[in-house]
Amino acid sequence: MKNCSCPYISFDFKSRFLPPVFILVFIIGLATNGWGLKSLLHKWKKLGIVNVFVLNLGLADILYLLTLPFLMVYYFRKGEWIFGDAFCKITRFCFNLNLYGSIGFLTCISVYRYLAIVHPLRVMGRLTVTHSVTISVMVWLLVSVQSLPDMFYVKTTNKNNTENCFDTTSKDYVEDYLRYSLGWTLTGFLIPLLITLGCYGHVIVVLCHTNTTDKVLKQKCLKLLFILILLFSVCYIPYHVLKNLTLYSRVLLNRNTLEIPWERGVFGAHQISRGLVCLNSALNPLVYLHTVEDISAQVRQLLQQTRQMFNCWCTSNPGRVPVSQNVDEV
Repeated sequence: MKNCSCPYISFDFKSRFLPPVFILVFIIGLATNGWGLKSLLHKWKKLGIVNVFVLNLGLADILYLLTLPFLMVYYFRKGEWIFGDAFCKITRFCFNLNLYGSIGFLTCISVYRYLAIVHPLRVMGRLTVTHSVTISVMVWLLVSVQSLPDMFYVKTTNKNNTENCFDTTSKDYVEDYLRYSLGWTLTGFLIPLLITLGCYGHVIVVLCHTNTTDKVLKQKCLKLLFILILLFSVCYIPYHVLKNLTLYSRVLLNRNTLEIPWERGVFGAHQISRGLVCLNSALNPLVYLHTVEDISAQVRQLLQQTRQMFNCWCTSNPGRVPVSQNVDEV
C-alpha cells in the first residue's frame, strides 16, 4: 500500500495545485521580468556593475518561464508527458539553471552591496563592469556544471502506457541521486546562503554603528535584506529540505523499510514546496526596485500617473452626480 500512496498524491494533488501556481507565476513573472529587462537594455551603454547581475537574474527567470506552458500541459494531463525524453530533461535543466542561477546572482548582489558599504574606498574603485560580466559568466558556468549531471539520470518512464517526467529520477537510481542532491544542495544553496547572511549581517552592523550613513541607503539595504529573507525562507529553504527528505524516504522504501510514518506528509509538503520555489521568478523583480535607480524611479512615476488618472476619473465621472441628487430628493 505504501508504494501506491506516492502516485496517488502526485497525480491527484499536483494536478490540482501546481497548474494554477504555474499560470500565476507565468503571467506575473513574464510581465515584470520583461518590463525590467526592457528598462535595463534601454540603457545598455550605461549599465552599472550591479545592473549586470540584475540583468542575468532576469534572464534566468525568463529561461524558466518559457518552459512553464509545457509543465502546465503535463500536470493538467495528470502526469502524462507528451513532449519526449529529451525535452523533459531540457525542461528540468532550465528549472535548475533558474533556481541556482537566481541564488548565485542574488549572492553576487549581496557581496556587491557589502563591498560598496563596508569597503567603499579599498575595493569599489577597482571594480568595473568587465569584472561583473566575467563573474556572471563564471556563475553561469558553475551552475551549468552543477546541473549537468542531473540530465544523465533517467527522467522519463512508461507506466500504464503513460510517460512520466520526473523532477528527480526513477526509483532504481534514487539512492545515487540522493548523494548527488546533497552535494548539490551544499554547493548550490547552503554555501551561497551563508555568504549572503554573512554579508548582510556585517552590513547591518556597520549601518547601525555609523551615524553618517545616508538614511535612504539604510532603508534600501534593509528592504533588500527583507526581500532576500522572503525569497530564501519561502522559496529556497523549504524546497531543498523537503526534496532531500523525500528522496531519503524513497531510499528507505527501496530498502523495504516496514514503516515510514512521515512519508506521506513529507511527500505532500514537497509538492507544495515545488509550487513555492517557482514563485522566485515572480518575486525576483522586487530586487530590481531596490538595486536599479532608473527602474525604481519609473515605478514611482507610473504609480503617480495611475493615482492622478484615478483621481481625475473620480472627479469627472458623471455617474456620481445623479446619485447625490437622488439622495437629496429622498
